[in-house]
Amino acid sequence: MAIVKKASAHWAGDLKTGIGSISTETGVLREAPYGFKARFEGGKGTNPEELIGAAHAGCFSMAFSMILGDAGLKADSIDTQAEVTLDQVDGGFAITAVKLILKAKIPGATQAQFEELSTKAKEGCPVSKVLNAKITLEASLVS
Repeated sequence: MAIVKKASAHWAGDLKTGIGSISTETGVLREAPYGFKARFEGGKGTNPEELIGAAHAGCFSMAFSMILGDAGLKADSIDTQAEVTLDQVDGGFAITAVKLILKAKIPGATQAQFEELSTKAKEGCPVSKVLNAKITLEASLVS
């Protein structure tokens, strides 16, 4: 069974002075502003890289919780930070790295278990696998 989640973006204007908004199907983000200044100059609003970071940190934390449960462990807390690196490369920009920083309190876990299970979560998290996803486009020009 495939699960489909939806999000949308609206953009008006040119790259540097234009402004956009991002919305999610759940309404958690509703016309959240994003733009060049938020992405490249530390301005107000969000940007694609921090949204990817939030998604990756959240996905990893949930995957880790599941994997811990499968091993008979339960975390008191899992705190994950994702540092997403956007670099200028030949032909434009690319996300070149994501560093996950995990701090977890897991009663009864050994260091070896922690390392093994957290690595398994990093490799198995659906967002970690996203670059291997099939990407399709349905495009409509409207007037």
